[in-house]
Order: sequence, then structure tokens, then C-alpha cells
Amino acid sequence: MGPGLYSDIGRKARDLLTGGFNTGQQLVLITHCSNGTRIAASSTKSNEFIISEIQAQLKNKNVTVDVKANSEANLSTTVTVEELGVLGLKKIITIPYPHPAFGRLEIQYLHDYAGINASSTMNRKPLVNLSAVFGNKAIAAGADVVYDGATGDFTKYNAGLSFTNADLNAAVTLNNKGDSLTASYYHLVDTEKNTAVGVEVARNFSTKANRVTFGMRHALDPTTTVKARYSSNGMASALIQHEWRPKSFCTLSTEVDVNRFDFLQTPKFGLSLVLKP
Repeated sequence: MGPGLYSDIGRKARDLLTGGFNTGQQLVLITHCSNGTRIAASSTKSNEFIISEIQAQLKNKNVTVDVKANSEANLSTTVTVEELGVLGLKKIITIPYPHPAFGRLEIQYLHDYAGINASSTMNRKPLVNLSAVFGNKAIAAGADVVYDGATGDFTKYNAGLSFTNADLNAAVTLNNKGDSLTASYYHLVDTEKNTAVGVEVARNFSTKANRVTFGMRHALDPTTTVKARYSSNGMASALIQHEWRPKSFCTLSTEVDVNRFDFLQTPKFGLSLVLKP
């Protein structure tokens, strides 16, 4: 019911304009064991590279343990503890292998009128990230900063403002140390058909470059959804997603550069399968 975290500012428009669009092949298999353990295996192919990952998640009361391993011999363990004696307080510890020095400690606090997130790498010269949002579920303002202990400099500071009601979300963020401005708008047009439209406008002050991206989503029926987007740089994308059984999806997407469209150009295609037995 509160403003959420800083990463939630403009999230609805981002999800509409980016979620599901891909030009690779992806297979995800999710299953649950009788003891509550969740196991997910995925394999993604993009530009001739294949990355596979397996994840196991175990929950016990207010403690969640996630263990991930991928085909590049990286292993990470994340322990999340919720309600640390205070309602809305969450502690997250991530320990990677073979580079435990890059482990991360994170604290999240969600309140009806605030959302605070603080994280730090666990080494001698940590990378510290602090973000805070204040407001309510209708209007919120926040900031996000990163301090690099190795250089003694603030490597990032952003600020954002969002307005939300039942069917729309508008947000403005100032990024890259004030060098770029992004404004986004999301509107749920038809709840029954899950029809939504969105737009994002980005301006880079140093390069004077502008980018505008439009997108839409519409449910053809209760199990089939189509999405499309177009960016001012000439990239057009579309996808169709079908839920052939509960929480199991097949998504076919395509992307084409309209500025270079000719009979010799082959549009890029992507296929994603999410299977939940």
C-alpha cells in the first residue's frame, strides 16, 4: 500500500515496453517438491552463446534460501530473512562463488509512507548503494545514490517522481548524474481485455539525443496476449504469448529495423517456453 522501492518508479511502463521481447531462444522448467522446494532450470541461446542456469529455492517460515548455479561455473547463495522484528523489514545476504569478496548485504524496509533500500558489497572498499522513496501509493518521490569505496566517489545519483492511480502510472527520473531525463506513462485502457498503452521519452543532455518508445498490450482471449512496441530509432517489435496450461507459457517474438527494411533483411525471431508441470 506504500510507495514501494526506488526501482518501482516507472516499472509498469518498463515492463510493458521491455517484458517478453527477445530475439533468442529460451527454455524454462519450473517444478515444486513435496517439501516446498522450488526448482527452476533455464537455458538461453543468444547470438550463438548458450547460458544455462539451475536454481533451487527453499522457504521455511520467514527465511528463504536461493541457490543458483550456471554453465559458467558460477554459484551464488542468497538468504532472505523477512520481518526482522519490525514489520516490513527484510535482510538479504548474497554470497557468490568463486568470488566471495563480491558478496552483498542488503536491507529493505517498506512502510506505508516510505521505502528504503541499502546494500553494500562485503569487501574492504565496498560499493554502497542507498535509495529511498517517500510518499504513498498515489504519489512518491525518491533518490538513488552509489558510493564507490575504492575511488571515494559517488558513481551514481538519480532522482525520481511517480504518480499512480487505479489505471495509470506516470513517472519522471533524472539519471546519470543529471545528464539524462526519462519520462514514462502507462495507462490500463480496458481491464477485462488487459489492454494497456505506454510511452517512454528519454533525453540525453550531453549528446542532445532523444528517444521515444511506444508500446501496447491486448488480450485476444483469456489465454492469449499480444504486445507491440516501436522506438524512434526505427526498431519495431511484436510478440504473441499463449498460456497453454496454468502458468506455462509459449512466447513468439520478432524484431525488425524499419530504417533498414528491405527484401534482403531477415527479421530477428525469438522463442520462449516456460513449463510448469
